[in-house]
Amino acid sequence: MVSKEELFKAVSTVNDPEVGFNLVEMGLIYDASCDEQFNAKITMTLSTKACPLHQMIVQWVEEAVLRECESIQNVEVEVVWEPVWNITMATEEVMNKLSGNA
Repeated sequence: MVSKEELFKAVSTVNDPEVGFNLVEMGLIYDASCDEQFNAKITMTLSTKACPLHQMIVQWVEEAVLRECESIQNVEVEVVWEPVWNITMATEEVMNKLSGNA
């Protein structure tokens, strides 16, 4: 099986095109798992429900997992809206840069 850490590392290759940070450091990835059949499930959110790139970002996450984790056979990305994302979910570096404190 592929570990949660490996899945998070794969997803970290996907950047949010609006702000230039990866989805993991932004705190948009809530969970990741892999079953015995090498099916991966990524639970994530977006910074806003109105995100115009919603479908593209989901596709980028799927492609990143398949590209970075060669044993993965299938990727399911579930976009959830609870808990609602906010800036405090991001890393300290991201929070500082987005709030203008960098």
